[in-house]
Amino acid sequence: MIPYGRQIIDEDDIKAVVEALKSPLITQGPIVKQFENAVASYCNVKHAVAVNSGTAALHVACLALGIGKGDLVWVSPITFVASANCALYCGADVDFVDIDYDTGNMSASALKQKLRTATRLPKAIIVVHLAGLPADMEEISCLARLYGIKIIEDACHALGARYKGSITGDCTYSDITVFSFHPVKAITTAEGGMAVTNDQIISDRMRMFGSHGITRDSSLMEDRCEGDWYYEQQHLGYNYRMPEINAALGLSQLKHLDQWIKTRNDYADFYFEKLADSPIELPARLTDRYCAYHLFIIKVTSEKRKLIFDNLRKSSIGVNVHYIPVYHQPYYQKIGKYTGLANTEKFYQKIVTIPLCPAVTQEELNYVSQEIREMLSSKLL
Repeated sequence: MIPYGRQIIDEDDIKAVVEALKSPLITQGPIVKQFENAVASYCNVKHAVAVNSGTAALHVACLALGIGKGDLVWVSPITFVASANCALYCGADVDFVDIDYDTGNMSASALKQKLRTATRLPKAIIVVHLAGLPADMEEISCLARLYGIKIIEDACHALGARYKGSITGDCTYSDITVFSFHPVKAITTAEGGMAVTNDQIISDRMRMFGSHGITRDSSLMEDRCEGDWYYEQQHLGYNYRMPEINAALGLSQLKHLDQWIKTRNDYADFYFEKLADSPIELPARLTDRYCAYHLFIIKVTSEKRKLIFDNLRKSSIGVNVHYIPVYHQPYYQKIGKYTGLANTEKFYQKIVTIPLCPAVTQEELNYVSQEIREMLSSKLL
């Protein structure tokens, strides 16, 4: 089965992990800090906090912004459930903003309309960069600032992407940006995540919430420091710390990031060429954005989507659907009265993700495109 995404692990990665295992500290050691510094430098941002998953990064981001019971958070609906669950973890309520049909990202115009008519404003907006294509952050940021709303960029797909010349993660248009290092992402730590910000206070709060709500930093302590053994639990926090072993893998992988993103773009160009005159809709290409192509999402006729999906799977092509709208999930149907959003519904009914990652070969890409073209011309469809 040709996967839609898969990690690449080389001998340098294995060596880095083995060296970390031989270290006297396999958790809470120096490598995590090195990895944080390296990602912060890459993203041109001041602070980075490593945690053990992208979900954990979203959670500590919400906590650091003071999101809690009685608050409202608006989220992109075409995303993995963690993008919305993180607000629920804090006791907040969640609602959804419709997407732009072409990109699958939160629509700035839909956000503008929702803000104008809202009887209750959100404390924060979580904007997802679907498939690695940055959302229209300049417009979204202007709207959010106008209403005093905080912004979290869910850039779990978008490490290495750029928007209007700005690297994703520099927080030009947001308070916090969050990344994931799951194996199908641009680089991996096996499991892991990171939240970045330019705000020292937010950074300190995220770090504390990710480590049991405890600090040993005397400048942050509320009570008198009794000695070098002293620490304070100031919040109800969580054990979200990233181990040294994972950070070692991430640090080793980071040196490949730019090349792997270039490869993803080259592979995307190949699909655009091979599928250009087919009846499918290809992903949006925007001149002011450099896409990380975490996913390559095509749109097919909704009535034939299942047949196409099933036949591609039978041809050993690991297609998938990203994503079922979050508000379709039974849990969300139980907790809220969510109504369908026009573009979200239209988008979801047509989308299929086809394989694209550096671990896939050129021959496999050619096979995928040929199978799609043959299937679309088949009498079965």
